[in-house]
Formats: sequence, structure tokens, C-alpha cells
Amino acid sequence: MNALSTTRRAALIALPIVTLIWSYNWIVMKQVLQYSGPFEFSALRFLIGTVVLFGVMVWRREPLAPPPLLQTALLGLAQTAAFQAFVQCALIEGAAGRTALLAYTMPFWVVLLGWWLLAERPSLRLWAGLLVAAAGLLLVLEPWHGQTSLRSSMLAILGGVSWAFGVVLSKRMFRRGGVSALSLTAWQMLCGAVVLVAIALCAHERPIEWSAPFVGALVYNGILASGLAWLLWSFVVSRLPANIAGLSSLTVPIAGIALAWILLGERPSLTESLGIALIASALAIVTRPAAGAVKRNARSPAGNS
Repeated sequence: MNALSTTRRAALIALPIVTLIWSYNWIVMKQVLQYSGPFEFSALRFLIGTVVLFGVMVWRREPLAPPPLLQTALLGLAQTAAFQAFVQCALIEGAAGRTALLAYTMPFWVVLLGWWLLAERPSLRLWAGLLVAAAGLLLVLEPWHGQTSLRSSMLAILGGVSWAFGVVLSKRMFRRGGVSALSLTAWQMLCGAVVLVAIALCAHERPIEWSAPFVGALVYNGILASGLAWLLWSFVVSRLPANIAGLSSLTVPIAGIALAWILLGERPSLTESLGIALIASALAIVTRPAAGAVKRNARSPAGNS
């Protein structure tokens, strides 16, 4: 019980670290498009991230044998290749903060897919949080004003759906046991990187402008956003219920919007600000521990993975 409580606490500590890395990365991913096409940058960042993660595996002397290969490849296709390709293309036309928020509709899809594939039936409290978050998202998007590019919006939402499928698939693999967070993260990233390299080779993009900002963006993405943060995220998913982990991650686009306001001048309107406040309230509703929740999670297979 104490060990389970400790690992759960560690997962809750890892969440804000992931939030900080990924929220600022939306700024980096938007700005790097001045120096490179979306596919070549995506392929390079995940190749670097893959090298970093396999290096960590060697350093920790973990077995290099892959997890179940078919499921791992499917996870890499969804969580790495599809998600990154969709959102990086969405950033070409869309604002960084708005794109981040649309991509993070992921938790809504996680709840539905988790209910269907993991039998994690949402509680009334969770549904209430979803409804409040949905209202906040609607206010942020302001679709009645027609301000959002349809192409950019759809690409960002497709990225969210892809990521949600990856979250649920990884959760199911952790439940079956025998899979470490580090090994799964490294191998799924390798699979996703291979797909992104193939896309980059087939796409006709402008030549990369090798400059200090571009190299800095690669380092930040490869080591932190693609390496450390994905490892921490897999640890969070392995220790917390999929729906709770997914909804908690909504803090990333909220922080991304704030950073885009400060660094890129993407100032949210009054309606958008109200929407952000509603999403923050939804997070408080969802992440507040329910009575007996710790005991139930201690008995669940996911808590022992």
C-alpha cells in the first residue's frame, strides 16, 4: 500500500514537469517552422529522442528486447507519428495556443475509448468535469465568430484523437504486465520516427535552414520534449487511470496559451479567458481524489504495473 501510494505520488509530481516542457514546446514548434518544413523537423526530433531513450536504457542496463512488436508499432504510429504530423501541420496556419488546446481535446476521446476498451466507466464526477471542460473549450474556440481555420482545427483535433488512441493502447499494454515505461516509450518512438522519416523523404519541403535557433529547437525537442517528457508521460499513464491522466494533461494547453500570449503576442479575448477558467475548474473537479479512490486504484491491475 505504501509503495503504491509512493508511485502514485511520484506520478502526480511528474505531471507538472511534463506540463512545463510540453507547454513551452508549442512555442518552439511554431517558431521552428521559420527554418524547416513540418515533416523533416518532426522526423529529426524523434530520431534524436529515440537515441536519447535507448541511451538511457543502456545506461540503466535494461533489456533491449522490444515489447509486443505489433502493438508497439501501432502505438508509435498513433502516439508519435500521427500526433506529431497532424499538430505540426496545424501550426503552419494556426496559432500556437489555439492549436495546443485543440490537440488537447485528447482527454475527451480518452474517456470514451477508455470506457470502451479498458472498461474504465466514467463516474458522475468525471462526466461533470467533462461537461465543464467542453463548455470551456467551446468558449475558447468561439466557433460562432468563424475565427478558426477549418483545416488547421481539424488537423489539431485529429492529432488529439491519435494521441488518445495511443494513451488507451499503452494503458492496456501496461495492464497486461511485463512492459516497462522506458522500453515501451523508446520502442514506440522508434516506430513512429521511422514512419516520420518515410513521410519526410516523400514530402517536397523547402531545405532546412541550419541556424542556432533551429539547432536549439532540435535539442529542446529531442532531449526534453521527445525524450524526458515522453518517458515521464508513460510513467504517469502506467500509474494513474487513463481518464484521470488524460484530463490532467489539459494543463498543458492552458499553460501554452499563457506562454503564447507572453512570448508570441497571442492575447486571448475575454471569452477565451472565461473558457480557460472553466477548463481549469474542470481539472479541479476531475483531479480531486474521490472517497476511497486510492483503495480502489491499489486493487486495480493498472496500479501494479
